[in-house]
Amino acid sequence: MKFNFDIECTPDEARSFFGMPNVVPMQERMMQELEGRLQENLSNLTPDEMVKTWMPATMQGWGEMQKMFWGQMGMTPPDGSEKK
Repeated sequence: MKFNFDIECTPDEARSFFGMPNVVPMQERMMQELEGRLQENLSNLTPDEMVKTWMPATMQGWGEMQKMFWGQMGMTPPDGSEKK
């Protein structure tokens, strides 16, 4: 024998029905604290530090990767000092 029940309720109603604690106030406090810390950290970062933090490590070594590719092709990488 199989029974199916469809119950329509909000998450708050379901949480209180099952006796689970209301975590909304705690979540709001945590989000305010997180937002404060993020704003503080961002205000202390220089643009250069932001790029280094947000870019993956592989992108930070892009210049070295280009030099490796030039070396594998048997060429010297352009240094940008040549006049055109």
